[in-house]
Amino acid sequence: MAKKVNYMGKPAEVKVETETSDVLAWPELIRGILVKRYKRFLADVKLDNGRTVTAHCPNTGSMIGCSEPGQPVYLSVHDNPKRKLRYTWELIEMPTSLVGVNTLIPNRLVFQAAKAGMISELTGYGEVEREVKIGDNSRIDLRLSNGPGDCCYVEIKNCTLVEQSVARFPDAVTNRGLKHLHELQHLVKSGRRCVMFYFIQRMDADVFEPADQIDPDYGDGLRRAVKRGVEVLAYDVSIDLSEIKLNRRLPCRL
Repeated sequence: MAKKVNYMGKPAEVKVETETSDVLAWPELIRGILVKRYKRFLADVKLDNGRTVTAHCPNTGSMIGCSEPGQPVYLSVHDNPKRKLRYTWELIEMPTSLVGVNTLIPNRLVFQAAKAGMISELTGYGEVEREVKIGDNSRIDLRLSNGPGDCCYVEIKNCTLVEQSVARFPDAVTNRGLKHLHELQHLVKSGRRCVMFYFIQRMDADVFEPADQIDPDYGDGLRRAVKRGVEVLAYDVSIDLSEIKLNRRLPCRL
């Protein structure tokens, strides 16, 4: 059994050879029942021992379809005295899938997998960088490059909304997401390759499409960006209580 570092930087035993792969190990998780999510970043959870705790909710979206009170949830535990909350909400168990709610996971896992050459559409680049500055006030999640003239910019979006096997993004109006589409189009116009990567953090979707009923401007913006050369990738994951890994590319219905 090979050693691997989980997303919190702690050692974990998983079936991979290095920490550069398409797998992230969860830290030790404790189970509870979701009481309520509120103020965006807070969730009250009744643990299996009967105690109710307040956990950090690392997700700024509306979390439609993955924040229903009464569902089993799984929390990580942190002993850092500088943290206000000891617990972080990582997973919720919905009727058709475990769902990862932590929006830090997609960037870390896609970066790790791209660096290992595990995403076929993003291979062929010698360097992979995170949080690359573009312009004066913006950053792109990943830049893959073989030098200044041969690079690919990747913006990653976490997707947890699935309805009748259709994954949709966004789950709330997103001006920031629309801004990212404009920035990618500008980069394409300057001769760069650009990719929108939708990370579907659950296992019950068969196809991806923009959530026009929630944010029609974003849907229009995505279709416009594709016409102007921005590529779209949508991947789901395989999740259990030990690890999360990239699974398969889903078709995109635009």
